[in-house]
Amino acid sequence: MRVTLLGTGDTTGTPTVGCDCDTCARARELGVERSRFAVHVENPRTGECLLVDLSPDFRHQFLTHDVPLPTEAVVTHIHFDHLDGLGNAYRVFDDLPVHAANDVDPVTEESVADTIRRKYDYLDRITVRDHAPFERFCACGFECTLVPVDHPPLVCYGLAVEDPGTGAKLSLTGDTSYDVPAASREVLSDPDLLLADAIVPASLCEYHPLGGKHEDDDGVPRTFGSKHMTREGALDLAGELGARQTRLVHTAHFYPVEEAFEEPLAVDGEQYDL
Repeated sequence: MRVTLLGTGDTTGTPTVGCDCDTCARARELGVERSRFAVHVENPRTGECLLVDLSPDFRHQFLTHDVPLPTEAVVTHIHFDHLDGLGNAYRVFDDLPVHAANDVDPVTEESVADTIRRKYDYLDRITVRDHAPFERFCACGFECTLVPVDHPPLVCYGLAVEDPGTGAKLSLTGDTSYDVPAASREVLSDPDLLLADAIVPASLCEYHPLGGKHEDDDGVPRTFGSKHMTREGALDLAGELGARQTRLVHTAHFYPVEEAFEEPLAVDGEQYDL
């Protein structure tokens, strides 16, 4: 599979609109971007392409990067930076199957799949396909599995994408704290490439109203507040999952400029052949 990171930023992206912080200024100098999250997975055997999450930057991403439009899509959760690009399907696709979990969220009282149906009921060219968590389903010739993660207050999912022909495996943590359930970790384990949520370094937890949690043996927080992993937490999880390669995504412009463009933090446009 060929994996292209179309969007590697958090909800505001880097550079952030109207921001002149050192990190945003440096991104402009380098000519790099972290737009809102989306991952493109191409299957060379079938010629099909899977899009994981639909960024509000959809149009810009597909005009900027030389990748085909998706054949199918998966939505991990309903936050706008992962879903609201679906409106770009209007007059672009003849038919776009969109895969999503069917568990009812007690907060919204509907599943991710049902939220998509309701919110985009005007898009008659998308077909929402429901899946139970931990249920394998086929998309673009890949075997995919949505797994629950921890991103309160909403029900959110990580994703494993496996090629049955080659054995290649991509795992995405989705938006999550370090507290990923054991059963979900098992599904995500042993990937050739792990894309892990790492919104900020642990040093910034002191500025969050909730601080940090899930500290390691040295007291370093692996969760920033309650919703996202720190860089340190994401790297610890990568080690526990046995990832052969890890890229840190969903990163914010709050990274200090001297750390913001260091390995293994990803930027838009990176490609990996697994």
